[in-house]
Amino acid sequence: EVHLVESGGGVVQAGGSLRLSCVASGFTTDDYAIGWFRQAPGREREGVSFIRRADGSTYTPDSRFTVSGDNAKNTVYLQMNSLKPEDAAVYYCAAVVGLWVVRSADSYDYWGQGTQVTVSS
Repeated sequence: EVHLVESGGGVVQAGGSLRLSCVASGFTTDDYAIGWFRQAPGREREGVSFIRRADGSTYTPDSRFTVSGDNAKNTVYLQMNSLKPEDAAVYYCAAVVGLWVVRSADSYDYWGQGTQVTVSS
């Protein structure tokens, strides 16, 4: 059974940084991708960054964010710099098997419980 567990959220001042972690377990293949999504109150879930387990390919539209993976630890990281109040949200990691790059949250099969990021101005 696949499990995803996020950590690293918290409260940070605008301009600060946070690093989120997502520990993945239960996969029987390396052919999957991890996506970081966020959802603020009243807003749709939004894709932030994506990484492919098999070859480390990444896609991150916002240059303030960087995704990386440590395959030995089955962990994916999201480094977030220069945070703004509008970045505040619950951040989720999610996994999809056999597809790349998938930006739609609806395509993801597995989700973590989320971690709250609060950015104070």
